[in-house]
Amino acid sequence: MKLTFLGTGTSTGVPQIGCKCKVCTSGDSRDQRLRCSAIVETESTRVLLDCGPDFRQQILNIPFKKLDAVLLTHVHYDHVGGLDDLRPFCIFGDVDVFANLDTAKGLIHSMPYCFAEKKYPGVPQINLHVIKPHQVFKLGDISVTPIEVIHGKLPILGYRLDDLVYITDMKEISESEYAYLKNVKILVVNALRWEMHPTHQSIYQAIEFAERVHAESTYFIHMSHHAGLYAETDLKIPQSIHLSYDGLSLSF
Repeated sequence: MKLTFLGTGTSTGVPQIGCKCKVCTSGDSRDQRLRCSAIVETESTRVLLDCGPDFRQQILNIPFKKLDAVLLTHVHYDHVGGLDDLRPFCIFGDVDVFANLDTAKGLIHSMPYCFAEKKYPGVPQINLHVIKPHQVFKLGDISVTPIEVIHGKLPILGYRLDDLVYITDMKEISESEYAYLKNVKILVVNALRWEMHPTHQSIYQAIEFAERVHAESTYFIHMSHHAGLYAETDLKIPQSIHLSYDGLSLSF
């Protein structure tokens, strides 16, 4: 299985518009973060995790092949704002998009032209599937288990794909969800900044969570410019935990 990080930044991206801090003006490409998204693929299956407003820019750097599914974590714009750019992939057939009920309702409200009974030519052909936490399903040769986490007060989804767990925008997780995180090899989880935030984990909280899950390797995502320079922050966190960056690929 291969994981490619398409974007690893928070909702504003990095650099943040108008900011002149040392991170936003850094010449290190690892400090330039598009909105969060990733692709998981095997030899026969290809799955997109979230489809934010930077999707078009992100996917231009990736070989153009069929997407077997899109897994959405929640309805916030930085995670779904690129769905219209799925149109080119419809040459391979309709695109299957999976989301919880709240996200599905939000998409139908905000993008009604994609789900109308009579669609005008050129709109993305999306098959929207409503899923619930813990209901396991298969995408090709990948087993998918939705996991529920809390983003502020909003229940959203993380995903376990075989030995990979991908969680973004989490602030809290109930004790019962840890059962679905056992024996994971790769954990991907959000770590917004060092300071506390009302709806996202801080880096300190993300470290505590990672140590509780005890995956073989952990990679942080959804980082803001307040997380600090990649070269500096990566040295401050435990050796088993790593900062991800846009374009990083892992095979496991």
